[in-house]
Amino acid sequence: MNLQRRYRLLGIVTLVSLSLDQWTKYLVDSRFALHESVTLIENFLHLTYVRNKGAAFGIFADSALRIPFFIAVSIIALGGILWYLHRLSEEQRLLHWALALIFSGALGNLIDRIRLGEVIDFLDAHWYQYHWPAFNVADSAICIGVGLLLLDLWNEERSRKKAGN
Repeated sequence: MNLQRRYRLLGIVTLVSLSLDQWTKYLVDSRFALHESVTLIENFLHLTYVRNKGAAFGIFADSALRIPFFIAVSIIALGGILWYLHRLSEEQRLLHWALALIFSGALGNLIDRIRLGEVIDFLDAHWYQYHWPAFNVADSAICIGVGLLLLDLWNEERSRKKAGN
């Protein structure tokens, strides 16, 4: 994948993911009261409007420096992803997708932090009383991207072991 196609992929994935992320956050914010919840799948999935001032699992939610810290970390991560994307080889297509998804998710949550000082979350996955922290489309893109990144590392390790045998 040449450099131009690589950045085109990044642009398309970011446009689609970011649009879906911001649109769903807008819908939840405009149609739900904070903490309002609707059951989608009994004992498994709710649509619940929450705002997260911290990072994953609410980490640093009460820190006075949280907003500048999260904005700085996000900008550094976005820059690092662009730098790394530029260095990838043509054959590393799975990594191109992984980085594009992580980039788009980080950008989606960064927009919320700049605009609102916190992130809108609304997908509440749980098994009866055992809840996973609420998340959003941007978080999903990041998780899928990290999953693809891990899959690529696993495939690369398998290939190295095959070549070594």
